[in-house]
Amino acid sequence: MRPAAPGLVGPQTEGETALTGPSTPSVDQPDGPQSTAEASAEQPQIRRHRFRVPFRRARKAQSVRQVVVRTARAVAAWSRRPSGRLVLPGVFLALLVAGATTAGAVLVPVAAPQPRATTTVTDSANPTVSSTSGVPDLVPAPTATSTGLPTGVPPAGVGGGRPADVLAAWAQETSARVDIPAVAMQAYGYAELVLAQTKPNCHLAWTTLAAIGHVESNHGSANNAKLGPDGEAVPHIIGLPLDGKGGRQEIGDTDGGQLDGDPVYDRAVGPMQFIPSTWREYGVDADNDGQINPHDIDDAALAAANYLCANDRDLSNPEDWWAAILSYNDVRRYAQAVFDAANTYGSGSRA
Repeated sequence: MRPAAPGLVGPQTEGETALTGPSTPSVDQPDGPQSTAEASAEQPQIRRHRFRVPFRRARKAQSVRQVVVRTARAVAAWSRRPSGRLVLPGVFLALLVAGATTAGAVLVPVAAPQPRATTTVTDSANPTVSSTSGVPDLVPAPTATSTGLPTGVPPAGVGGGRPADVLAAWAQETSARVDIPAVAMQAYGYAELVLAQTKPNCHLAWTTLAAIGHVESNHGSANNAKLGPDGEAVPHIIGLPLDGKGGRQEIGDTDGGQLDGDPVYDRAVGPMQFIPSTWREYGVDADNDGQINPHDIDDAALAAANYLCANDRDLSNPEDWWAAILSYNDVRRYAQAVFDAANTYGSGSRA
């Protein structure tokens, strides 16, 4: 609090002139001497007064209160008039709506739950295909070393013997849970482990490969085929000609009929249904038998893994996962079917 201003607040000293307010005019006295007592009785008493100046903020607050009171009284008087009775309810309603809107803008985002990542896939024939989890259940293959491969398992194309055989015990146990042939389970699991080493940022799971194998050929069993112990589907699985009919894409022959036996149009081949031109780019010998064979589930699964992880995709990201599946087959219902199968395999393998 600030100190008092000198001469305005505080005790006065002797000899100091008192502040008495406005002076009064003198009054003529009658002639003749007066006694001291009479003079004292007739002389008005002069009282000393101390003047205090109200603190500035107090004066301001009092002034505001007065204004508010006067305004309230004026509004109350106006509201009793006909014009006030007509206008005042509308003003009150407008203020109420504005207040509710402002409160909603502040409170709703805080109270509302955070939205989950949602990926929606639609087409004209199936407009409601969607997923609210983004990617299917991701279940890793058996424990691997820091390099991405189980101990003692050579990478594809190196050494002899089928590298995926090291996963035999895991594949046998898991295949019984998810109803996938053990030889196919080995191929899917081994492809995941290879990609964990060659493209660790892709985060490919065997469940995605198994889902594609299920939708494309039911794990090498379409057209009465069957996977042999070496992983080759017999008889070979050959798709319909890509002649632009029946909703199929039109692709002319690119391999002279070498893989698909059709010199006019390309056809998808093998358990993972590769088009000859795509197989030429991504085919690999995954079982070390000296052949790059699209009809072999080992070679086909690893080729599919390389294809899905192209363009630096991260399959743990919903957008990249769906983009990868749609690049494999750009049909929305197809992508949803792959998602559903992958999710089923993931949850089933945990049982």
